[in-house]
Amino acid sequence: MRRINGTALIIAALVATVGALAFPVWSYADRSGTGQDNLNAASVATQWGPLSATDRDFLVRVRLAGLWELPAGQQAIERAPSKAIKEAGDHLVVGHTDLDKRVRDVSAKLGVELPNQPNEQQQGWLRELSAASGQDYERKFANLLRNAHGKVFALVAQVRHTTRNTLVRQLATDANQTVLDHITMLEATGLVDFDAMANEAAGGATASPSGPPPPDGNLPPQPAPVSPSGDQSFTSRPSTQPGAPTAINTNRP
Repeated sequence: MRRINGTALIIAALVATVGALAFPVWSYADRSGTGQDNLNAASVATQWGPLSATDRDFLVRVRLAGLWELPAGQQAIERAPSKAIKEAGDHLVVGHTDLDKRVRDVSAKLGVELPNQPNEQQQGWLRELSAASGQDYERKFANLLRNAHGKVFALVAQVRHTTRNTLVRQLATDANQTVLDHITMLEATGLVDFDAMANEAAGGATASPSGPPPPDGNLPPQPAPVSPSGDQSFTSRPSTQPGAPTAINTNRP
């Protein structure tokens, strides 16, 4: 009898273990808390398509960017000793004046409330710039603004890729062009510390990098070019052609 009871307990334990392991598999699609459930729960319907939580965060981030980067640009025009910093400041003012107008219009149509002052971190950056002078000011300006633009660039790309809302998609297109223009102008100052940004990004990375092995000193074989075949004619031109303007026009019909 003891032997039978012991066998029964072992069988019961095995069944319970298998059931515990199998439960998440067969029930996963019906459980709340999945990515799809979170997307659906956080999205609201609009006449321009669903508006997700990421979409709304994007609108707020665009507004916040203008609230501190525009005055930072004005300050650079007034205080920076070099022409390159003044030109970067000019692009910040013009770009964020235009982008702020667009984000306020989109947010009003979608019913999204926007902030009216920079967040604490951004206010700290403005104070840091105000306390600096000369070359120290220019280095802080170039690196604070370049780092901020680089981080928001990733969010712009994510929203442009995933949003189902046509108003947000168009705004993301405009923001992408404006942010890239500002990044280009800030890098043109020659003061951006790329090592510092790379090390900061590496410190927050969790995945191992992938790609080809490091160079071993020998030149690799030259790959074949990617080029069209046949005799078609083309009307578009590459954006990297020499003489292309740095400023990017975001005007739309």
